[in-house]
Amino acid sequence: MKRRALLLAALPLHARAALRFPADFGAHPAQSIEWWYVTGLLGTPGQPPRYGYQLTFFRVPGPAPSDHPSPLAAKQLLLGHVALSDLVARKQRHNQRLLRALPGVVEARVGDCALKLRDWTLARTAEGYRAAFTGPGFTLELQLATSAPPLLQGEGGVSRKGSDEDQFSHYYSRPQLATTADLMLDGRPQRLAGRAWLDHEWSDNYLGDTAGWDWLGINLHDGRALTLFQLRREDGQRDWAGGSVRTPGQADRSFRPDEVVMTPLRHWTSPVTGGRWPVAWRLQSPAGEMRLEAAFDAQEVDARRSSGLVYWEGAARLLDAAGQEIGWGYLELTGYVGKPPMV
Repeated sequence: MKRRALLLAALPLHARAALRFPADFGAHPAQSIEWWYVTGLLGTPGQPPRYGYQLTFFRVPGPAPSDHPSPLAAKQLLLGHVALSDLVARKQRHNQRLLRALPGVVEARVGDCALKLRDWTLARTAEGYRAAFTGPGFTLELQLATSAPPLLQGEGGVSRKGSDEDQFSHYYSRPQLATTADLMLDGRPQRLAGRAWLDHEWSDNYLGDTAGWDWLGINLHDGRALTLFQLRREDGQRDWAGGSVRTPGQADRSFRPDEVVMTPLRHWTSPVTGGRWPVAWRLQSPAGEMRLEAAFDAQEVDARRSSGLVYWEGAARLLDAAGQEIGWGYLELTGYVGKPPMV
């Protein structure tokens, strides 16, 4: 895999960046890590959001060689993480799975987005996407609609993750997904609506010496979409940063590392793992100066039974410099309990 990364690094950036749709909506089984990530907020129109949710599929090569003749061989592994945050009750429920790929049951399809982890599913449709998943005491079905093209992160879909030429991923987003949802929570059905965000990323090598990262994807009320991220070294110092903003009627704008400043304002210490998580931030970028606040603190995900990782993943509210709410989305934090797995 390292040799493949070096060969890719020798290519001009534009050659690495040529994403092809619909093929790149689908899986890339030759790459060493890949994930599809859906988050969103749900509620009653005209009211503040009531729930946040996460659905993530990871695909990694399995222990069996790719040319193994048996269709039951573990040539690919699929991991899944799901979570539902009740913003009023301030309670999060989450679940995880790790299974070998099995045709028709557990699979990440090549050629277009069609993912299955038994009854956890994500698939592209003519209007956008549909998804379904279950967790402790809940079932959630989603219809996600968009007419906008993919937002290509970085330079044409090549997102740099460090100063080394081989530290990059292929990365695009589908923000501002208009959502309708059917939630069954503790036996009570609810019909809800909201906005969602989808990321799809794949790479052979991008973390390098990274000890963790801070990432956010926010759908703003005015139709904009904001991505910011930074990668941290073992000593806690920033190693790299980036992001983008999509503004209706304008060209998408990616950010250089020197254009992004993410400053923690408040921390929460988990009574379960002892992790000290930065749950409020001051953000500075070409999109302006803003503040991000977790909807509630206890949105830590213990996924050690699948990915080996404890991370913080939760709904968050975006405020402008004057303190006015301007959007909602998701914040992801890793590396504050243990170290994320390396690619």
